Amino acid sequence: MIIRKLRLQRGWSQEQLAEFSGLSIRTIQRIERGQNPGLESLKSLATVFEVQLSDLQSTLEHDMKIEQQLPPDEEKAIVYVRDLKGFYSHLIKYVVVISILFIINLSTNRDYIWAWWPMLGWGLGIMTHGLNVFEVFHFFSPAWEKRQIEKRIGGNCKSDQPRWIRTILNRWQYLCNSIFLRLMGMNGREDRL
Repeated sequence: MIIRKLRLQRGWSQEQLAEFSGLSIRTIQRIERGQNPGLESLKSLATVFEVQLSDLQSTLEHDMKIEQQLPPDEEKAIVYVRDLKGFYSHLIKYVVVISILFIINLSTNRDYIWAWWPMLGWGLGIMTHGLNVFEVFHFFSPAWEKRQIEKRIGGNCKSDQPRWIRTILNRWQYLCNSIFLRLMGMNGREDRL
């Protein structure tokens, strides 16, 4: 980030820059991490660094565009790590809440342990979340998303599923459509309205 670079060129700490600019240390940290600074913050930083406000703004915008253009493999890694973090936080919440429910259950009524039910239901949710994050089954993978988008916009979508699976899915879709039409009283005929 340009603010960090300018600060380090002058040999200043974040605390010194905060003192010189009149901004809080927290604001300096946020700006250096990539958050957009407000106009007043930019004005005081431009004054401290003795640069034009417009130059500082254009440099910041340029840096933001560069940071947003990551290679595809890095983007995939970032998405995977976010998903992994979400799964682990979900798992921790599960363990804490289920533990509390068991404590409440055992302290109020030892005859009937009802805490098994939320543990089972939420546990299934945790299991599917884990299967999705660790890509054990590729139900809603990026390839699936791409196929669905291409199907909706009318593009040619080459499926990576084996032919026998596509055949079964096509027959299942035909069967469901014909059942639906029979239930609606159409039986393959045009609507009588």
